[in-house]
Amino acid sequence: MSAKKATAKAPAKKTEPVVLATGKKVEVRHISRVEGHGNIIVEIDAKNKVKACRWEVPEAPRFFEAMILGKSFNQIHQIVSRICGICSIGHQLCSIQTTEDAMGIMVSDQTVRLRKLALHGENLQSHLLHVAYLALPDLMGVGSVIPLAQTHKKELLNLIGLHRMANEFSRATTGRTTHPQRLIPGGFTKVPTEIELREMKKNLEASIPALEAASDLFASVAHKLPNFTRETEYVALVSPVEYAMYWGEVGSTMDQTRPSIYYKDITNEYMVAQSTAKWTKNKGESLMVGALARFNLNHKRLSPLAKGLARKLGLKAPCHNPYYNNLAQLVECAHSVEDSIRLIDELLASGIKIEAEPHIIPRAGKGVGAVEVPRGILFHAYEYDDRGRVVNADCVIPTNQNHANIQKDLDALVPTLVDEDEASIELKTSMLVRAYDPCISCSTHFVDMTDARDSRRMVRFVRVDD
Repeated sequence: MSAKKATAKAPAKKTEPVVLATGKKVEVRHISRVEGHGNIIVEIDAKNKVKACRWEVPEAPRFFEAMILGKSFNQIHQIVSRICGICSIGHQLCSIQTTEDAMGIMVSDQTVRLRKLALHGENLQSHLLHVAYLALPDLMGVGSVIPLAQTHKKELLNLIGLHRMANEFSRATTGRTTHPQRLIPGGFTKVPTEIELREMKKNLEASIPALEAASDLFASVAHKLPNFTRETEYVALVSPVEYAMYWGEVGSTMDQTRPSIYYKDITNEYMVAQSTAKWTKNKGESLMVGALARFNLNHKRLSPLAKGLARKLGLKAPCHNPYYNNLAQLVECAHSVEDSIRLIDELLASGIKIEAEPHIIPRAGKGVGAVEVPRGILFHAYEYDDRGRVVNADCVIPTNQNHANIQKDLDALVPTLVDEDEASIELKTSMLVRAYDPCISCSTHFVDMTDARDSRRMVRFVRVDD
């Protein structure tokens, strides 16, 4: 978006904020310690009135939905895993769910348990990366994780060890630490052996003291998270029997629970001029997805270890402080560890079976998948022709759903900061954006220039099915 100087005769350059004679201006171009490119623009006049407050996404549009048009059902999950190098497992699982829904493919209990393990591995990888390397520096008063190697070596090595464990856990389950090889519609190409499962369990159990130590560290600095609240709508998968990650219906703190087939009625994507990613809204003016949303909706079904960490960190439901998403991520790490141990015990008790790769006869149909990835609920929807090739596709990414809520949070936060200096305003607004752990590149959609009356100024961001 552009703004004009108050006394200028000619328009200011596009995307340049107002230059005030007095007052404060914060301009964060390409905020650090997030994935992708996002800008924070804040302008406060001499009378401490907020003149501008914008969360901008200038990231180049991605063509991920168009990439899979015409592709066969047995190729899609490998292609969409490349949407994100962090949530590649989640994208594969959501894609496979969608294909199985469209073609009526049933899977075994063993496959479901192994897929849940894979999703826990990804959750651990992503959450530990974020809290250790991207969020912790703000709470320790440094610009990056590097200085912590000198001042908090023991604590940092503990977090690195946890992250390494998560990487190895994902590799043992899916064949790689990212962009998995073994997940396919109908099952797995290869399953872990009993020996590998027992080694996974051993490593998970050994990580519990490290998680306790990490929670002690964050509990000691949690008071540095800004005391800011804004009530909003929280959306996540819910289930009557578990902390929903892989299966469930779509729950909301403001709306009825609905099957994922109604995802469009929940996300209601729309365009704004300042963003190449669409925004979403449901019952409220915006909605939030991610660890905090899941905690608010599902906290009663957390594992005992996770509930204990939540108490230690001072995280109670309902929580309306978006900065506490960082704490919810750490709580979810504990749940992923403990629930993974349970799943492994169930797999060992029933015995690992080598299942033949499924023989799938392609058919025409439509399907919807929904899984919880680290940043929130992810939706995929495909339509196949009778040859099993994609004719329509739609992906609604968690960060896509969070952009409007980031803006509304900034709108509420910045007026409370007008008496602070520019450095403090920049820090607190940047911390807010980082708390969402945004994956900005993944949230942008492809460009359709067909309706552009002026290609220099009007670009229409749409889905394949618009």
